Amino acid sequence: MTSNKTTYIEQPTLFIVPTPIGNLGDITQRALDVLNSVDIIAAEDTRHTGKLLSHFNIQTRTFALHDHNEQQKAQVLVDKLLAGESIALVSDAGTPLISDPGYHLVSQCRQAGVKVVPLPGACAVITALSASGLPSDRFSFEGFLPAKSKGRKDKFMEIAKVERTCIFYESPHRITESLADMLDVLGPEREVVLARELTKTYETIQGLPLGELIEWIEEDENRKRGEMVLLIHGHREPVNEELPDEATRTLAILVKELPLKKAAAATAEIYNLKKNALYKWGLENLS
Repeated sequence: MTSNKTTYIEQPTLFIVPTPIGNLGDITQRALDVLNSVDIIAAEDTRHTGKLLSHFNIQTRTFALHDHNEQQKAQVLVDKLLAGESIALVSDAGTPLISDPGYHLVSQCRQAGVKVVPLPGACAVITALSASGLPSDRFSFEGFLPAKSKGRKDKFMEIAKVERTCIFYESPHRITESLADMLDVLGPEREVVLARELTKTYETIQGLPLGELIEWIEEDENRKRGEMVLLIHGHREPVNEELPDEATRTLAILVKELPLKKAAAATAEIYNLKKNALYKWGLENLS
């Protein structure tokens, strides 16, 4: 690992440097070399990044660049680059610019003719997708879900007929409400994967039809904790599955005494049918 900036970096450069999303062992040797060699590390949170640098005994000075100051401070960093310094851009975790600051800085660097070099590395979106079991040939990353219910439902309506896999970030304190909104719009049959605490001790990747996934999450409060990625299977044209008349009649009777979810589960057991199909039929015909 070299500390000679002039030999490792041939010209002033902005390096985009991914950092681990949980497991420090995921940092690359190239990332360590760059962080040691640049003149400045532009960090989303200098205190958070300071812990990472301390762990790897990196002494490079840091510069705060976050959502609230990036538009004002980006030109300061561009001027330093034009004056001959090299800079590494990092976020708190993962690849910069992916729902993290950096867009304005990179855009201004390219406009000014500054060399921009991206390093490959950790990214929660790609990590989750690779292990999700959902189609990965076509996908879109949609960032964080809106904070308000109406905004979330509008977003789910927007993607309801989209055939590619759609990926969102969500915070643990909103996961229950977000999945409830998703259920209202996409229904209980849509396959959804929850990937939480990726690369960490309690990493969990669970995929189920949405109705069952919500039940699974509600079984254990720990499943609502940690950094979360939600992956939604793209729209598929439904296969017409006729429910037997006797099953729907039974469901209609049971729902008078039981909540729809329990009535659907009981009817499914009696007739050996899918409870989600019965639940959906109940929503459409008995509510």
